[in-house]
Amino acid sequence: MSTEATAVVPREVEENDKISIIPGTMTDPQCATFCLQDEDHTLGNALRWAIMKDPEVDFVSYSMPHPSEPKTNVRIQTTEKTTAIDAVTRGLTNVQGICSHIIQTFNTELMKGEFEYEDDEEDNSSIDHISTPSTHHGETSSSPKGTSLKSISQLLHRHRIPILHIKNKNAAPVQISAEQILREAKERQEIAISVPKQKIHDHEELLEYRGRKRKEFEDRIQRSRLHIGEWLKYASWEESQDELQRARSIYERALQVDSSNSTLYLKYVEMEMKHKNISLARNLFDRIVTILPRRDQFWLKYTYMEEMLEEVARARQIFERWMQWEPEEEAWMAYVKFEKRYKELERARVIYERFVHIHPDPKNWIKWAEFEEREGKTEKAREIFARAIEVMGEELMEQRLFISFAKFETRQKEIERARVIYKYALDRIPRSKSQALYNQYVQFEKQFGDKEGIEDVVVGKRRLQYEAELATNLKNYDIWFDYGKLEESTGDVDRVREVYERAIAQVPPAQEKRLWRRYIYLWIRYALFEELETKDYERTRQVYKGCIQLLPHKKFTFAKIWLLYAKFEIRQHNLEAARKSLGMAIGMCPKDRLFKGYIELELEMRAIDRARTLYSKYLEWSPSTCSAWIKFAELESELEDTERARAIFDLAISQPELDMPEILWKSYIDFEVSEEEWGKARSLYRKLLERTAHVKVWISWAHFEASVPEEGQATVARDVFKKGCQAMKDNGLKEERVILLEAWKEFETHQGTTETLKSVQDLMPKMVKKRRQVESEGGVAGAVQWEEYYDYIFPDDQTEKPNFKLLSKAHEWKARMEREKAEKAAKAAAEAAAAEAAAAEAAAAASSSDHAEEPNSDGEAEQSADE
Repeated sequence: MSTEATAVVPREVEENDKISIIPGTMTDPQCATFCLQDEDHTLGNALRWAIMKDPEVDFVSYSMPHPSEPKTNVRIQTTEKTTAIDAVTRGLTNVQGICSHIIQTFNTELMKGEFEYEDDEEDNSSIDHISTPSTHHGETSSSPKGTSLKSISQLLHRHRIPILHIKNKNAAPVQISAEQILREAKERQEIAISVPKQKIHDHEELLEYRGRKRKEFEDRIQRSRLHIGEWLKYASWEESQDELQRARSIYERALQVDSSNSTLYLKYVEMEMKHKNISLARNLFDRIVTILPRRDQFWLKYTYMEEMLEEVARARQIFERWMQWEPEEEAWMAYVKFEKRYKELERARVIYERFVHIHPDPKNWIKWAEFEEREGKTEKAREIFARAIEVMGEELMEQRLFISFAKFETRQKEIERARVIYKYALDRIPRSKSQALYNQYVQFEKQFGDKEGIEDVVVGKRRLQYEAELATNLKNYDIWFDYGKLEESTGDVDRVREVYERAIAQVPPAQEKRLWRRYIYLWIRYALFEELETKDYERTRQVYKGCIQLLPHKKFTFAKIWLLYAKFEIRQHNLEAARKSLGMAIGMCPKDRLFKGYIELELEMRAIDRARTLYSKYLEWSPSTCSAWIKFAELESELEDTERARAIFDLAISQPELDMPEILWKSYIDFEVSEEEWGKARSLYRKLLERTAHVKVWISWAHFEASVPEEGQATVARDVFKKGCQAMKDNGLKEERVILLEAWKEFETHQGTTETLKSVQDLMPKMVKKRRQVESEGGVAGAVQWEEYYDYIFPDDQTEKPNFKLLSKAHEWKARMEREKAEKAAKAAAEAAAAEAAAAEAAAAASSSDHAEEPNSDGEAEQSADE
């Protein structure tokens, strides 16, 4: 009796194989990834297209792992009717048939002879002769899939086939599609060569086959002893031959080579489990977890095997042994799930207790609390959250723990508890670590809170933003203003005072007024808040006094602080304190604004004598301030004390230095005009002209004379204009003289006659352009630069009349020269015409006279020429 057996012998793929299966990608016969060596997109794209035409193929794709590696990976997935190896074999056969068909069709067309022959050259330049017309213009010619135009050219050159030029380059009348090419290739393809299968007919032949394979494996192991893949293949083959003892021996030998290889242990134990050798598998697992206790996959497989065998107690013992090594979180959760599957909830709670003790991470506490919540133990879950907050402490607080706690309370309808948790966390966790917590709190208030609660959330968020900004720069007074305003909007007086106290404590680093300008308003805002909002007047007084004591009055002061304090005391009906503070301010650091404010205060109180005294002090301190003199005189004028006001003005104009004298003189003149003292006003104009001959003074004086309600004042005004023009002329002020004449002209236009207006117009100057020499900007020696400017020429200016005569004579000379030049040109043209006419007559006479008369004719010609 003969035994027929078929052995599928897997062949080891070497590195130089053209095609191979990538290890680990063939999970079943219908799915595999093939690697094509020394190939690129040319074969990959064609092979993918050919395999996709196979109806038994579900999926196919290709990729190149890296451009620098000549490899192409092809992934194939087929139906159950075929395998991936058969599919790729059929695809390669189809591609081969397509290429054969293309070459055969090309040769057929080649043999028809419809070409122009050229001799083959020795060099390789003939390869470039086969190209489409676009190739000659620098474009790339396309070729069919799976073939290359250059490869065909090289093939023709190698076989010494003449290179041809196509006569007719038009498209063929009958086009061949890709489907037709594939169909023809399928029809013409030969029967694929299949790998022969070895059939074993008797036991001796089987033993011979096994001995040969074992020798091959032993040789490979001897060559590459450290290559664990060879050991695994050897053991897998022995397992396929049902030689489990030999397979164990091979695994043991491999473990002697590498005793910590996880793959080796995994295959070994899977073999024992596959063949249901439970005792051997247990022994092997015990051995593995002893040698490699930190490899969690072996513990998991061990417990899974025992659980599948319904050995729950044994599986629990294995988990306990595992937990003694304090593994990662996944191991503890696997233990918990194991107990939950068998409804051992108390055991699960104990495991969670141990778990959070070893891994006290907030997420682990949250998992425990969620477990208790799912089991309906609400109080237990709340206790777990509280324990977690206590254990973590303020240093290790995380926002996710509080978020989970608050959400838990929200699910339990404990809204107030959740709100307290949010606020507790926000008060203790830094702003940089609580962004998500704030967002959750805002959402919570929007959903469950009222308007006040939402506003509190927004205010708290902005409060923390201000605190974060102040942490970077405490001297940013703008932030303090916004912060104080925010707290004022909440109505919490204690918080507002705390913010303002912190703000005013940030004194500028240097005693420079520019650094104190924003800081001083913090004190003002604080005082106004205490006065207007809290009505605490004593505290307001203390704020003002504190600010005054802080200011360095010897270097600078702020008048607004003194004035605000004085007005506050007046509102409190404490006039003496207000006067005392302002008097102290004037004595310590006198300023214009302080004097003005104090005087205004006394005038509002109708204390005229005090105001006069303050004006006297003011003018003693600053006698050059014209505004103070003017205000003092106006005060006396309002009090109808004209002589006193006039004396003040006289004293003011007698000061050697004044900051704005023109305003003072104008005020004095306006005062005399208002009192209708015309003579005194004229005397003031004369005094002013003695000090300054400004053109505006002359114009103002002339207008004043014209406005006096007396007869003949227009003539007086003209005399003033005339005197002003003469003064401007004497001083050589041409531009001011023009301005004065323009004002005079306007005066005559409105109040004068035609004759007076014409007389003024006759005095108006002419504008001429002149040149003058200026120094060069670079300061180069010898460099001369000229610039143009406009000058005024007045008709009544005697020094400028010779220039007018010279200019007119120059114009007359230029006109005379042009006229004489034109006369000479006309005379020369007439003489030339006469000479031409005489020459023509002489030539005619010479041709018609006799030879004897020639001398006479010549004499006449010469005479005419001389004429």
